[in-house]
Amino acid sequence: MPRLPLLGRLFFQDYIALIVGFVALAFENLIHLIILCLPKSVINWFYKRSRVIFHFISGAPQDAAEEKKRANDVLNARDFDELCSIHGYTPEDHVVLTKDGYLLGLHRLPAKRGEKNPSPGYTTGKPVVYLHHGLLMNSEVWVCLTEAQRSLPFVLVEQGYDVWFGNNRGNKYSKKSIHHGPNTAKFWDFSIDDFAWHDIPDSISYILDVTKAKTLSYIGFSQGTAQAFAALSIHPQLNDRINVFIALAPAMNPAGLSAPLVDGLMKASPTLLFLIFGRKAILSSATMWQSILYPPIFTKFIDRSLVWLFNWHSHNISTYQRIAAFAHLYSFASVKSIVHWFQIMRNASFQMYDDDVLSPVTRTSVSSYRPARFPTRNIASPIVLLYGDSDSLVDINAMLAQLPEHTLAKRLHGYEHLDVLWGRNVHVDVIPEVLGTLNRFVRRDPDDSKLNGEAAH
Repeated sequence: MPRLPLLGRLFFQDYIALIVGFVALAFENLIHLIILCLPKSVINWFYKRSRVIFHFISGAPQDAAEEKKRANDVLNARDFDELCSIHGYTPEDHVVLTKDGYLLGLHRLPAKRGEKNPSPGYTTGKPVVYLHHGLLMNSEVWVCLTEAQRSLPFVLVEQGYDVWFGNNRGNKYSKKSIHHGPNTAKFWDFSIDDFAWHDIPDSISYILDVTKAKTLSYIGFSQGTAQAFAALSIHPQLNDRINVFIALAPAMNPAGLSAPLVDGLMKASPTLLFLIFGRKAILSSATMWQSILYPPIFTKFIDRSLVWLFNWHSHNISTYQRIAAFAHLYSFASVKSIVHWFQIMRNASFQMYDDDVLSPVTRTSVSSYRPARFPTRNIASPIVLLYGDSDSLVDINAMLAQLPEHTLAKRLHGYEHLDVLWGRNVHVDVIPEVLGTLNRFVRRDPDDSKLNGEAAH
C-alpha cells in the first residue's frame, strides 16, 4: 500500500486511526467540560443509574460479605494514610526536594501494626527497604490490597524493616515544583532520564540521611525497576548505597503492545502522542471517569483495556481486589515519559530520551546518529528479577543480555504483570521470594533476630 505524504512513515489505515483518535479525544474533552459544569447532585444521579444498569445487565451481585467490606474500605480510602489505617498501620509523610526543584512525596512505615514510631523523622535502627511504583501509578499501589498478608510492605514491616515508598514527579503526591506550576508545559517536560538523574538518587539520599543507614534495599515494580536500572547505570556511587535491587515485573525494553494498530502507529512516530495529548499530563481525564462510573463498570473498562493493549486477563486477581485496586491504579504522568517508552520500543534499546526526533531515517545499515544508551552492564549492586512467564512486557532473555552476569532471575509461573502486585497468591509465590532475597543480602544469619544494613557476600 502506498504511503501518504506529510507523515511519511504512516500508512493509510494509520491516518484513519489518527482521525478516529482525535474525534474520540475531542468528544471526551467535551464531556469532561460538561461534567465540570454539572452540580454534584446530577453527577451522583448518573453514578446511581450506572450502578442500576450494571446490575440489570450482569445480574444481582454475589454477596461475599467480609471480602466485599474489605474491598469497599480500600476502594473508598482517599489516600495512602487511609489505606494504611485500614490494616492498623500509622505512616509518616516526608518531602524531598530534587536538585532540579521538584518536591517529591515520600511515605514511611517505621513501626509494626498497632504501633507508632516514638521519634518520627529519625532513625529506627532497622534495615531500610525502599519501594518504587510503576508507570501511571503512585505509592498507593503497594498498600491497596484487601488482605494485609498479601501486601508486601506490611509483611516487611512485621519482619522488622523500616519501609519507605517513593513517588515520581508529577503524580498525586509530587505535583509541585519550586520553578514551574503543574498547569505549565515546562512542569511536565520530563522523562525516564529525569527519574534516573534526580528522583531516585535524591530520594535515596534523603532516606539514608534520615535513617542514618549506610545502605538500603531497593524493590521496584515495572517502570520502578527501569528507573533503578537507569539510575544505577549512570550513578556509580549509587551502587554502594543499594545492598540489593529486587525487580518485580521488570521493565527495560519491552517488545511492544498487543494492539497491532496502536503499537505500529506509536513506533512509527512516537512523537504523535504530543500531537494527540499535548505536552502536559497524559490521560488526566481518568479521574473524572472514575468519579462518575460505578466501580465495577470502571473495573470492566480497565479490564478490557488491559486485554486489548497488553493481553493481560487478570485471572489471578480476584474481582473484589480489582475493584478495590483499580481505583488507586492511575496517577498523573507526563506525555513525554510515554513517548520515551515508545522510543525505547521502536529502537529495541534501553536508551535515553531522543531529543533529535526530526533526524532523517537512515536507509543504510550504518547510522551517523544513535541516542545514548543506559550502560546497564555496569551495575554493581546485586540484582534479582522476579518475572511472570505470562507477562507480555517481559522478554527475559533480551533483558539478561543487557544486565551484568551476577543478575539472578526467578520465573513466576502463570503470572502476568499486575499479578505480581495484587495476585491472590502473592503471599505464597512472591513475598517469600522477596524475604528470602533480603535474608541473603541484608541479614547476617537468617536465624539471628538482629538485622543489619550490610550486604552479605
